[in-house]
Amino acid sequence: MADTKEKVILAYSGGLDTTTIIPWLKENYGFDVICVCIDCGQEEELSGLGERARLSGAAKLYILDVCDEFAEDFIVPCVQAHAVYENKYLLGTSMARPLIAKKLVEIARKEGATTICHGATGKGNDQIRFELGIKALAPDLKIIAPWRNDKWNMDSREAEIEYCRAHGIDLPFSMDSSYSRDRNLWHISHEGLELEDPSNAPNYDHLLVLSVTPMKAPDKLTHVTMTFEQGVPRTLNGKAMKVADIIRELNRLGGENGIGIIDIVENRVVGMKSRGVYETPGGTILMEAHQQLEELILDRKTYEVKKEIGSRMASLVYEGKWFSPLREAEQAFVEATQKYVTGEVKFALYKGNIIKEGTTSPYSLYSESLASFTTGDMYDHHDAEGFITLFGLPEKVRAMRMLEVNKEVNAH
Repeated sequence: MADTKEKVILAYSGGLDTTTIIPWLKENYGFDVICVCIDCGQEEELSGLGERARLSGAAKLYILDVCDEFAEDFIVPCVQAHAVYENKYLLGTSMARPLIAKKLVEIARKEGATTICHGATGKGNDQIRFELGIKALAPDLKIIAPWRNDKWNMDSREAEIEYCRAHGIDLPFSMDSSYSRDRNLWHISHEGLELEDPSNAPNYDHLLVLSVTPMKAPDKLTHVTMTFEQGVPRTLNGKAMKVADIIRELNRLGGENGIGIIDIVENRVVGMKSRGVYETPGGTILMEAHQQLEELILDRKTYEVKKEIGSRMASLVYEGKWFSPLREAEQAFVEATQKYVTGEVKFALYKGNIIKEGTTSPYSLYSESLASFTTGDMYDHHDAEGFITLFGLPEKVRAMRMLEVNKEVNAH
């Protein structure tokens, strides 16, 4: 007799929350639970997942390494757009969530599942990002979010551990309520503990994972050379590498030099403010290097519009609307601007700083003869006079009119 149980796909991290969800789904819905762990570069967080999922009652576990897809199809477009949310946040978690949603849907289709379940809370942005991605790619699939579900009555780690034990799952989860962290290839975020009060300084000695503070970074320059082709990073210090490996190496170099640590109070999509510390050493360097090259190549008006598009794209990605026509259109504009963003960028890392050391490109619009103070064939200083007269005409006309108005007022 064929198994008629419905299948649910669970976004599985191996942590206490998603491990507790396995027996909870079986008990409350009678599902076969298929765990899917999407490896976006979590590193050591993935060890022992298979055994943990099996002991918790999962029917199956997929572990999918998507680091290259993440780097090339999600990170690169955001770097090219210079998509930065609220001037600081480099979208580390935001960029990964739509890719995770995409993979959950792919496995759901493969397994013939009817439902996808995620462990995001009802207060954060991730519930929105997961669910908007799933709705855009598979509107027929049902979604279960236990933290918003009336059948979920656990509100602490202790309660979850007790629930697991009652269901025969006795795993070595610690009672430690440490920082709430999200790690991937691009960054690591930290929330909770002393960070919940914005008047507190972060305890960096306890908190940092990828980096040291600028104060503890070495008192010497680290020189870096990168090349780009059409806005895509290709080599690092003379070595051709795929994008994911460039980011890994930049994370190492940036982390050693205290690059890319930010402390931000951001506006979540759900309406509240939240405070977090983000470490994005490699991403900060990559964004800066790309901009350093772009400065040489893009004309002023394209640069202005691109800056606006980048800001809009950052908001869209932050809000979970990756799979939207607008994001596709914005990315298409950005890609058109990248056609000639090819060249070499040199810089030094020093105690949290990225210091320029020279940029070259075959498509550079910088002309030494034009920029110098000597008069050349293409630029006659006298031409500036007529230009200024016309460029400033609106301001001059208004000023003349205001003088007349004031005279009339004073005459009365």
